[in-house]
Amino acid sequence: MLFNSLEFVLFFLPVVLGLFLWLWHQGWSRAAINWLTLASLFFYGWWNPNYLPLLGGSILTNFGLAAWMNRGFREARPQRAVLILGIVFNLGLLGYFKYANLFADTLDSLAGTGFRLARITLPLAISFFTFQQISFLVDTWKKKGHRYGFERYAAYVTFFPHEIAGPIIRHHELIPQLSQNPWREGLWERFGRGLTLFCIGLVKKVVLADSLARMIGPIFTAAGHGPLNALDAWTGAIGFAWQIFFDFSAYTDMALGVSWLFGFRLPVNFDNPYRSRSVRELWQRWHMTLSRFLRDYLFVPMATSRWLPYPRVTGMIITMLLAGLWHGASWNFAAWGLLQGIALAGYTLVDKRYPARLPWFLGWMLTLWFWFEGAPLFRSESFTAALAFYRAMHGGGLPVESVNAANLLLLAAAGLASTLGPPSQSVALERLAPRRALAVLAGIVLFVCLFLIGSDVEQEFIYFQF
Repeated sequence: MLFNSLEFVLFFLPVVLGLFLWLWHQGWSRAAINWLTLASLFFYGWWNPNYLPLLGGSILTNFGLAAWMNRGFREARPQRAVLILGIVFNLGLLGYFKYANLFADTLDSLAGTGFRLARITLPLAISFFTFQQISFLVDTWKKKGHRYGFERYAAYVTFFPHEIAGPIIRHHELIPQLSQNPWREGLWERFGRGLTLFCIGLVKKVVLADSLARMIGPIFTAAGHGPLNALDAWTGAIGFAWQIFFDFSAYTDMALGVSWLFGFRLPVNFDNPYRSRSVRELWQRWHMTLSRFLRDYLFVPMATSRWLPYPRVTGMIITMLLAGLWHGASWNFAAWGLLQGIALAGYTLVDKRYPARLPWFLGWMLTLWFWFEGAPLFRSESFTAALAFYRAMHGGGLPVESVNAANLLLLAAAGLASTLGPPSQSVALERLAPRRALAVLAGIVLFVCLFLIGSDVEQEFIYFQF
């Protein structure tokens, strides 16, 4: 079920929210939390209920491992082996479903073994709920225990606003909030701000991201079948950079907005990344919960290792290489991640030795140019298609025969909105004061977006693939 669907906006959300609030109002907080978990499982199973046992088994196993660790701490026994078992279990699940086909096909192409693995369908959201539960196990081990009841732990993992595509939330950011009464003071202001943020996300998705997707889709399809001209190649690269920002930040806005309706505050995931003046700053502002997870659970252990050569630099490159593979089971993603890691390591070394800052505008332009250069690797279906983009972008393409003014206008509008516009979370949750005029405006925007949704084919969010 998509946030940008009539089923979600008109049926699922009102029913789930209404019954959740009613149960709390009756004093049945435990029933309200269990209802939220059941509704989230229904939301997850809307696409393919066959993977509900996988999600349920993952939750039960990780909660059991955490309980095992807690028992060991009480008995003063070392628990590193339990932690390692949990990490192996989670990464084994992720590796099988996400990467088994990639490695089998690669081995066959290199060694000519003739071995073919049956196509394995990627379960929805496995990358997100796997990382979330790994962080829970690691934190349980580091802090020698996190004693949550199973009901609240299950609600934390499955909570439907963040369940499919993040943000990647840590246990302490949501589980304590599950005990807060949603009827507490500020209910109607939370409703107003949450709905406003949801509407902003809906506009980003329906008006901007989906329009950009329709524009660049034919360009990337054409790149897989032959050469491009320079204008089309740069339109595709820049258009995808704008699209993925609006698409994913729209999902985050809607997830945070819906969470506010239930009385929960989720962490911010985007902070105007296209205003960044360096690749390091960009990654501090882009998909911030993923960057935080990679920093705390992958980069820091490597950067402080005594076994890696040049641990800080090596750690950056390995971290981003794995981040690329996390985004997709393709060597395109691995190359994209490696490119990001080399850029981060290079910037860190130069900045450490020559700390003088570039002029703001030059740093900003270089950062955007680097991001555009990486876009074909991320979006293309193959290396062949990505190479077609790079040949055209750098002088080896077809001659330009015509200019599509509508495409250029859309690119310009998206660029201005993504670079000059304020962060949507701060606008909806902090800056705007409650006013009737704003409520009427939000209602009109919601109505127009619902009309657009009803008259067009629903577009999935890009990060559903990961």
